[in-house]
Amino acid sequence: MLREKKYCLWLLLAVASCQLLRAQDARIYIPSLPDSTIIEYPSDTTKPGANYIIRNIIVEGNKKTKPEIILRELPFKPGDGYPLSELVKKFEAGRKQLMNTTLFHEAVISLQKSEGYDVDILVQVKERWYLFPIPYFKPIDRNLNQWIVEQKASLKRVNYGVKLLYNNVSGRNDKLNLWLINGYTKQVSFSYDRLYIDKRMKWGNKIGFSLGKNREINYNSVNDKQVFYKADDYVRRFFNVWSEMTYRRAIRTRHRFGIGYTREDIADTIAKLNPDYFLAGRTRIEFPEIYYIMSYYDLDYIPYPSKGYAAEISIGKRGITKAVNVWQLAVKASGNWPTGPKSFFSLNSYGIIKLPFKQPYYNQRLLGYSDVFLQGYEYYVIDGTAGGYLKASLTRKLFNFDVKVPGTKKLAPFRIPINIYGRIYGNTGYIYNPYPGNNYLSNKMLYSTGVGIDITSVYDFTFKLEWSFNQLGQNGLFLHRKTIF
Repeated sequence: MLREKKYCLWLLLAVASCQLLRAQDARIYIPSLPDSTIIEYPSDTTKPGANYIIRNIIVEGNKKTKPEIILRELPFKPGDGYPLSELVKKFEAGRKQLMNTTLFHEAVISLQKSEGYDVDILVQVKERWYLFPIPYFKPIDRNLNQWIVEQKASLKRVNYGVKLLYNNVSGRNDKLNLWLINGYTKQVSFSYDRLYIDKRMKWGNKIGFSLGKNREINYNSVNDKQVFYKADDYVRRFFNVWSEMTYRRAIRTRHRFGIGYTREDIADTIAKLNPDYFLAGRTRIEFPEIYYIMSYYDLDYIPYPSKGYAAEISIGKRGITKAVNVWQLAVKASGNWPTGPKSFFSLNSYGIIKLPFKQPYYNQRLLGYSDVFLQGYEYYVIDGTAGGYLKASLTRKLFNFDVKVPGTKKLAPFRIPINIYGRIYGNTGYIYNPYPGNNYLSNKMLYSTGVGIDITSVYDFTFKLEWSFNQLGQNGLFLHRKTIF
């Protein structure tokens, strides 16, 4: 009798559980999305090809960012209809776009509510810190290795001061930068980037200026190394101002149209040491500039991509007189393909041409300046008027961990994620210089290879330690900040 009562009790529990499951909507975790992303949809899936109609989009967690800035990045809008499988892909594409705005630590998109085939979508974000008044300390040399090894870590070759970085000033993803720099270069610079200035959120504007002066100047290159001249008085003064309009009709592509004006003065001594620094012994140049840049980004995470493509094409004209007259065309491209759950293969390319080929030294700087470089040639600069490179790498995520930061009365405790990647790479490049002078690395194919460790964290931080080998038989440990190209 007792056993029969137990069987009846279990039967009643089973029936009640079935009824409860039927009454609730199904809930599925999508493995391809972040662990925190939950996709909810109605249990009535008898019509797998039917469209689910987006009724409302609810945004939460945006304390400062305007809702329209978030909605602008989503590949769907109220009234759109998609099959369930397509809707899940749209959620992932929208999450990726929100993260690539660099406005948020986290972004989660899920179905909040459904009535039949009408659905409400919930967008949850966690905002970053936006205001950074930080001290500035940076060697002026092209990379840390050159400063430490060749310049003996001289503090006389350091810029220091204050940088004010204010992102999302008005909640519309606008950026304000103010730099007050002293030391090697005395400089004041300002820029303001307003992503959208119209109601349709397609046009934006960016303005800026900088002015400064130096007591030292790189006036020539010999044996593919920079040659400097230093004096007690200032030997270089500069001023430039610029403005550009941006147009972004869709999500991934942006067009920039810019104009600018530049003036530079150098000491008479520099013109005597290198009469071709500007042209024919000039000590001043001033010129207008006009340019167009088209950029395309379809990456999972722009600061450190492991999947997707990016490209940038720029064309510009500097000057209209014999003193400064150059047309410039440059192309950058990047591709990233997953090769496993934790690994990916990357190709990065760059090409440039300056016409006419005969240019003063001021316009010949090419490989080794800014983010245009070959690993293994960090101690060299290669001047020219045309050339490019191709870089290939295979990267694997080794491990990751979190650093716990205790909270305060006003700040909740949080974690800083640290990701460690291992990488092997190879480079090849070529720079054309019709007047190489006492330099020997131009007009020949260049090769290098190496292994490296990448460390990434919050606020787009990436630090790279690389051991590189070049075709000259040289090798060494080099330090870099990451760029996607």
